[in-house]
Amino acid sequence: MGNKEIKALPIKPYMPGELAKYYQVSEKTFRCWLVAFKDKLGKRTGRYFNIKQVELIFQELGTPKTIDL
Repeated sequence: MGNKEIKALPIKPYMPGELAKYYQVSEKTFRCWLVAFKDKLGKRTGRYFNIKQVELIFQELGTPKTIDL
């Protein structure tokens, strides 16, 4: 058996689909979660959430964990 290490995601720009994958939900569900604090989140510029927006998402929803095998 290999060693499994759980670590937090780095804070960097992410697309909504990437974040949905890390939270293990569909992109539609993830977007519904964001509605609760969309005023604080602001509008995306381009395809990515900027670093400040990602920090806010992690603060509101908790930081998703990744598993290294």
